[in-house]
Amino acid sequence: MTYTAIVIRIPAVALVACAAAGCGSAPPVTLPTTDPNLALDMKIEQKVSWMLQLEDRRILKVPAPPAPAPPPAPPSRARGRAAATPAPAPVLTPDLTKLLTDSEPRVRRRAALAIGRVGLPAGVEPLVTALSDNDPDVRGMAAFGLGLIGEASAAAPLIKSLTDAAPIVRGRAAEALGLIEAKDKDQIKPDDRRAAGEAIGRMVAGYARGPVVSAMGPDDERMPAPPEAEAFRLGVYALVRLGTYEPLAAAVLDDRGLPAVNWWPVAYALSRIEDKRAAPALSLILNGTGKYSQAFAARGLGVLKESTAVNPLIALASAANAPREVVVSAIRALGTIGEKRAAATLVKLASESADPNIRLQAVTALGSLKAADGLPVVQDVLSDPWPAMRAAALHAAAAIDAENFVLVLSGMEPDSQWTVRSALADVLGTLPPNVALERTRSMLRDEDRRVVPSVLNALARLKAPDMANVALSQLKEPDFVVRATAARIVGELKPQGGVEALHEALKLAGADAAIDARAAILSALAEYGAAAATADVKNALSDKDWAVRVHAATLLRKLEPGFDAPSAMRPAPGEPRVPYDATELIRPTFSPHVFIETAKGTIEFELAVLDAPQTSWSFVALARTGFFNGLQIHRVVPNFVVQDGDPRGDGDGGPGFTIRDELNERPFLRGTVGMALSWRDTGGSQFFIAHSPQPHLDAKYTAFGQVVNGMDVVDRIQQGDTIQRVRVWDGKTMQ
Repeated sequence: MTYTAIVIRIPAVALVACAAAGCGSAPPVTLPTTDPNLALDMKIEQKVSWMLQLEDRRILKVPAPPAPAPPPAPPSRARGRAAATPAPAPVLTPDLTKLLTDSEPRVRRRAALAIGRVGLPAGVEPLVTALSDNDPDVRGMAAFGLGLIGEASAAAPLIKSLTDAAPIVRGRAAEALGLIEAKDKDQIKPDDRRAAGEAIGRMVAGYARGPVVSAMGPDDERMPAPPEAEAFRLGVYALVRLGTYEPLAAAVLDDRGLPAVNWWPVAYALSRIEDKRAAPALSLILNGTGKYSQAFAARGLGVLKESTAVNPLIALASAANAPREVVVSAIRALGTIGEKRAAATLVKLASESADPNIRLQAVTALGSLKAADGLPVVQDVLSDPWPAMRAAALHAAAAIDAENFVLVLSGMEPDSQWTVRSALADVLGTLPPNVALERTRSMLRDEDRRVVPSVLNALARLKAPDMANVALSQLKEPDFVVRATAARIVGELKPQGGVEALHEALKLAGADAAIDARAAILSALAEYGAAAATADVKNALSDKDWAVRVHAATLLRKLEPGFDAPSAMRPAPGEPRVPYDATELIRPTFSPHVFIETAKGTIEFELAVLDAPQTSWSFVALARTGFFNGLQIHRVVPNFVVQDGDPRGDGDGGPGFTIRDELNERPFLRGTVGMALSWRDTGGSQFFIAHSPQPHLDAKYTAFGQVVNGMDVVDRIQQGDTIQRVRVWDGKTMQ
């Protein structure tokens, strides 16, 4: 695994997926050769092009064309004998399983990744065989690929690989076992899960007591870390995904219950395992060193509602020199635990903090506490200039004193910002119907249709008597998000006539560039049962957008379990923007840098053209059209992510097409750039930048870049800030 800016060794990169929603299915490009010595003589560029093609189309191989009929044999000059006809040279077509046996280790490694990304169960057997490859990089990637496929049948060979001679192979085998469990809870048999947890625990314990891991600093983010440290961190993450506390505790805690390792992955694992037995160790970590460790400990104690941690959390939240990550996590934990004695500290932060994002978190926490002492400051910020603060204040004021909130609301004019009106609809849905129903219903006429989905959801929560009719009528709305929301509600309520209305709505959604309405309508039909839904869901396996096909295949697992949807949906549709054999894809000579210009400064990140080629080049193409210029940053969650790339500004917008996931070995650390998703393979234009390590995102979201300058700008970004311009440096020019 390498994160170098210039391509040196591995030329394996890919191109952009289908760029337009209207592009239909097309047969994969076949690049035949008559060279019988594939493994030795074929140019590596040809092999890379094949791998890019197959993983993008989500198929393991292109079927070989039928052999041409042999020409008639010419008569022989020899008396009474026919001349021998030479056999035609074999025509070789792209096949990942054959490339997995290539003579070049780098080709085998890249083929293993491609097989994992394709995701078919038929890829398990060749990858299991590759676990015995003589190259540890290939074995490690074979394990990672098995994790991406997520089939429980791979558990036993992966457990065996936990004793591999190479530390990184052990780590990747552990990671794969966690990914299999995370894909479908309880799909690994209890005995195998227990065996996996115990074996991973032994591996982690061995490294925890070793010199390499012991030398890692509390906030060390070197990636890749030394191999033993990599195996250690991947092992503890896997134990979290497997939900096995005992092996985790035995591996990372000493005989006194104290953390044996002062590296942040330990705090992460103990906080995410969500087991009460972890509370004493988390309390010790909270009072220790390392901003990430303290922040993870605060989160874990909050989730466990550990009241004994309230005083230390108050001290951290109010400490003048505490890192921002720690302060934010402490505030959230205090709100989650719900102890009223935290109110005074939160009031002070909400009114005096110089950091607007911290003020916002404090206001939100006051609402979680339902602290009457916090009501004056919350009411003060109902008129704050920042729309996000006004929205948070609405939620907090209603939570603290619902009766008084109704009186305050009666004297307020409708907010000028649609996001605040949308937040108001959310709040109204939490109030008694007798005071909120008519006010909520009137908001269906809001001039900004982005408000209406929140209104529909609120009316559903309020159990409006005519909710079914309202939802059915909204299935004809021009706005695709409104239709998607209405479809979901119809599926929940299942009113008479709903199936027919959904069928009509599905026809309307067929013209959408966006996928949301089609997917939601299919889900709603599935709520009515197999008889109502199966035909439409099967038809969706040939949808113009691969992401809808993925969704349909998921629904069919319940509607008709025996149907082979994974085969019926392939190959993925659409033509690539750049040919699979383009030089910038198969042999890039640079890693492009992206410059995001805002009023608060410029953020520069390097694109991972080796690890996520489709995603990287799609981002470049969008940036060069000016797609991101002028967009408002619609989501900021301090100590988590900043997210943008949505032209609607509500989290539901995109470029009108989707791209396939390119899950890779890059961990989500501070400054990692990832592709946002609704479900698998739904990437498009929305991207996020992580404020801090987020291991639960690893191998679940495509990491396609890393901030190299401007993380202080990322920290200062607020919801509603605007991207002024995005430019790309391509090694020669900036545009």
